[in-house]
Amino acid sequence: MSDETIYHIYAKDRCLYPCLKEEEFEIKWAELKAMVGLMKTDYTEDDLAFVECPADNVGGAGGSFDDNLEPSY
Repeated sequence: MSDETIYHIYAKDRCLYPCLKEEEFEIKWAELKAMVGLMKTDYTEDDLAFVECPADNVGGAGGSFDDNLEPSY
């Protein structure tokens, strides 16, 4: 189980980069914002968005996780 926040980057309703760690997110986010400003594309900076998934919310199942359980084999 990860302690890191993950990010998903979207352009309009399309996910371009799913499950990025923070360092990767910061690089890709800066690159995308620069690209839509410099290049002629169908996207503008307003079309870009991201979702931040905190480490305690990844998976969305809720509840707790006990990593001291015995293997099931």
